[in-house]
Amino acid sequence: MPYERIEDIFNKTLIGDDLKNALDFTEFLSANGMIRKEQHEWHYKNERVCYMDASYERHTWTVWTSGDYSNEYEDFPIDERTKEIAWANAGKCGNCDGCDCKPGKTKMIFGKEFTNICDGAADISIVFCNPNAETLECLKKLLKIKKHIIDNHA
Repeated sequence: MPYERIEDIFNKTLIGDDLKNALDFTEFLSANGMIRKEQHEWHYKNERVCYMDASYERHTWTVWTSGDYSNEYEDFPIDERTKEIAWANAGKCGNCDGCDCKPGKTKMIFGKEFTNICDGAADISIVFCNPNAETLECLKKLLKIKKHIIDNHA
């Protein structure tokens, strides 16, 4: 069954800067060869790079990055501001029903240790909800890292 276009979902769900940023992000995904494989999953060369969802009720869009961001990659350095934004968006465990990770796990994000991080999907630790323009640039850098790893370290 084909899924509703994410752009159509965003146009029905979001307004203002949130809509602009969400549509900008979908353009980024497409321009970087990242495609929607499942309703909420986006892949690059058959590897998941993120989950993305929108909530009609709350007028939000959320992106969960997929990948190992425990440390920097020597061949893909990250600036301090990007690290700060990633740290600020560490995905705290919500004690979800049916999730085996309650009350979360300890994970490293760019060399900094965090406790109580959601581990519902083992490779997800950073979550962005309605990212503003600066936060969106961080999110894009994280996905560029994932793409770089797939292209050069797989």
